[in-house]
Amino acid sequence: MNSLTLGNSSLKVSRLAYGCWRIGDLTRDRKNPVPDEAAGRRAVIAAYEAGYTFFDHADIYSDGRGELIFGQALRMVLKMRSEVVITTKCGIRKPDDPTPGAPYRYDFSASYVIRSCERSLKRLGVDTIDVFQLHRPDFLMDPAEVAGAFAKLHRQGKVREFGVSNFSSTQFTALQRACPMKLVCNQIEISLAQQERFSDGTLDQCLAEKITPLAWSPLAGGRLADGGKKVLRWQEKYPVSKVVKVLDLLAAERNVSRAAVALAWLLKHPAGIVPIVGSTDRDRIEDCAGAVNVELSREEWYRLLTVARGEPLP
Repeated sequence: MNSLTLGNSSLKVSRLAYGCWRIGDLTRDRKNPVPDEAAGRRAVIAAYEAGYTFFDHADIYSDGRGELIFGQALRMVLKMRSEVVITTKCGIRKPDDPTPGAPYRYDFSASYVIRSCERSLKRLGVDTIDVFQLHRPDFLMDPAEVAGAFAKLHRQGKVREFGVSNFSSTQFTALQRACPMKLVCNQIEISLAQQERFSDGTLDQCLAEKITPLAWSPLAGGRLADGGKKVLRWQEKYPVSKVVKVLDLLAAERNVSRAAVALAWLLKHPAGIVPIVGSTDRDRIEDCAGAVNVELSREEWYRLLTVARGEPLP
């Protein structure tokens, strides 16, 4: 798979990342809710074999089980650690943590950031996290305090590079001004069904400051891949039927899947968007990898944009 340089760092990553959100929730069957760790390991290894070298985690994914399973996969494939880039996120605290009655919230306090990093290192079974990200903006964030925590983790050799997730351009700037190191990425929701980041300044900032945008839910929760057949409540905001028709036409011309075309649409943007693929099915993992070989014309790109917008450009 093709690669790019992550932000202003020296890290080289694959053009598609593999998201480990679901690998800790796989089960053998619906009647047996026991986590199937072997299935999770197989999904990770399938992504690695398909050319993905960038793996995305968060401490809250399956309450840390995703990181544990990934660590198991690393020990099974010995050369894998030296060939992949690992990113994980912190900052979301679930209800009743650490005491009963505590609310769901965000926490960028230095003590929590450092403790979260150390716990992720232990679960992953690695000495260093390649990229450590803040998960969702903490309204009580003190940029100087966060910068101090980042500097300590970097000085101790526990983290190579730092980034954020779901930050607006102004939130990013506020933190960057306090940090002694360059922040290398901003993980944002972006797809044909979620286009706000094209116009709110986020991608403009990424272009101007060489920040790599990582796209979560690049297939709109899978709806751009399966044609919108299954609609969960949180996916109702994604009307994709008209987009799917155009994706199918373009996919048929190239003999690829609609998912590959939808991902290629993101890959074409000059900011160097890295879509995060989250399927745990080997065939879909491999199919999505084919997006790097799909080249859309400017006319095709805008055709998809216009249909997805549901109205002509101004």
